[in-house]
Amino acid sequence: MLLAEARSLPFWKQPVFLLVLMATALPLGFSTWNALLNNFVVEVGNFDGVKIGWLHTIREIPGFLAIGVIALIIFIREQFLALISLAIMAAAIAVVAWFPSYQGILITTIISSIGFHYYETVNQSLRLQWIPKDRAPQTIGWLVSVGSGASLVAYLFVVGGWKLLNFSYNSIYMVSGLITFIIVVYCYLAFPRFETPNPQKAKMVLRKQYWLYYALQFMSGARRQIFMVFAAFMMVEKFGFEVHEVTILFIINFMANMIFAPLMGKAVNIFGERNTLVFEYTGLTLVFLAYGGIYYFGWGFLIAGFLFILDNIFFALAFALQTYFQKICDPADIMPTAAVAFTINHIAAVFLPALLGYLWIIAPQYVFVLAATMAIFSLILSLLIPRQPSPGNETILN
Repeated sequence: MLLAEARSLPFWKQPVFLLVLMATALPLGFSTWNALLNNFVVEVGNFDGVKIGWLHTIREIPGFLAIGVIALIIFIREQFLALISLAIMAAAIAVVAWFPSYQGILITTIISSIGFHYYETVNQSLRLQWIPKDRAPQTIGWLVSVGSGASLVAYLFVVGGWKLLNFSYNSIYMVSGLITFIIVVYCYLAFPRFETPNPQKAKMVLRKQYWLYYALQFMSGARRQIFMVFAAFMMVEKFGFEVHEVTILFIINFMANMIFAPLMGKAVNIFGERNTLVFEYTGLTLVFLAYGGIYYFGWGFLIAGFLFILDNIFFALAFALQTYFQKICDPADIMPTAAVAFTINHIAAVFLPALLGYLWIIAPQYVFVLAATMAIFSLILSLLIPRQPSPGNETILN
């Protein structure tokens, strides 16, 4: 069904509602996995900084290989590929606790990661194809808010199941994986197959006019790894946070995103991608420097928790990078460029967590100083974005 025809369908049959359901399904599985991860690997897997670094390096390999999506869309529709990827992730998360050894955790992690990263690659493409440019920032902001709401539900389930019902790791992983899988099956059965007006090129696309977008994606991936791997790990290792305490921290994060993400979408429309990204990178620089200050000055867990929440809010502004690309690209390049960009985003992710795991053991503060340096470089790059980006006006250097 063509997108123009889909507009006549009831809202719950339209492409945007499918995006809403998928935005709900992903965090119900992934956020549960993420909430339990640090406690699970420390308490059950006996992980240290080196092992957690290697775990996240292994987890990011499928992201580095996301370019393989280009080959798959020759044979599989993007819409179906997104759903089957979600199903793979859900199944792997459901059985995480069945394999509590170091090797078992690595295997289930890489399988769920294949589903997660291939879904995210295709989902980014579908959003930019299905949502008109003039409504993209607000709509994507609302989708981020929906995802945060689903994450909030997942974390409340973890806290309630862990503290009130005495659920085991296995029970929580099984329930979250099963619910995600059920939503995927519903999405497959309930929605027609949507056709986009611009057929996507089933080949790798690398264009010199997109160089700034590629560079910002690379830096984004490097910074994100430090936050995802070491910020939460710090809360467990340094401050002794238990499962419910880490989960409460994530709950506050997602409540903040539910409130601020739609406002951020409006801010992108009002102030533009350039100013939004400058604001994000300036804030992240200060946050990462403050993380380092926790080790230099001995600040307590309250400051660490506040920085963790603030960090997450700044990262939510990253969708401005997607809308910047939407404004400068050839519409037929969206899918292949999303795959290439995802691979570029994960270049640093393949080696950085493992490498920094060794630095973490020696001097954790320097891990965050490095992240601040990356944020400063991203800030410099963001100043090259035009105030009104468009094809032929991709950077101020054109």
